[in-house]
Amino acid sequence: MNSKYLFTSERLGFRNWNDNDLEEFAKINADQEVMEHFPKQLTVTETFDFIQRLKRHYDTHGYNYFATELLGTGELIGFIGLAYQTYESVYTPSVDIGWRLKKDAWGYGYATEGAKKCLDLAFNELNIDSLISTCTEKNMRSENVMKKIGMKREGLFSHPNLKAYPAYEKCICYRIRKDY
Repeated sequence: MNSKYLFTSERLGFRNWNDNDLEEFAKINADQEVMEHFPKQLTVTETFDFIQRLKRHYDTHGYNYFATELLGTGELIGFIGLAYQTYESVYTPSVDIGWRLKKDAWGYGYATEGAKKCLDLAFNELNIDSLISTCTEKNMRSENVMKKIGMKREGLFSHPNLKAYPAYEKCICYRIRKDY
């Protein structure tokens, strides 16, 4: 395995973030279609702050929403990974599995492939027993990935971090447990 990566799947490499990721990740976060199910696109400064939070999360937990690259080219296509969530809801605290990929990486099965690899990491190396995934109720692409990786719908909830954005507040939660 390439030592650049913490782990790999068939076509993807997963690693922690570095400051060199800012320019490319900022382009992803500024894309209106990529950010369709979020209240707004992120600025370069907001993306820098997000990368810093992801790096601190890795230092604390040993995982994060990993910088995800194509193995064949080394191109950063976004993130796929895990994050410990503590916002107040009936589903948290819990470890979330999530993804955000650049638009030209859509439609190739990368989110599903990467999420399956992260499930394996969570259940078999990190000894996490249960994972959730959430999205706005209109985000069918993400919901389809949740289904493809074996997650089951738990229900709808009002995301407390999105109260100021009523169009995004209603979210769906899916869960998968190690035992089934």
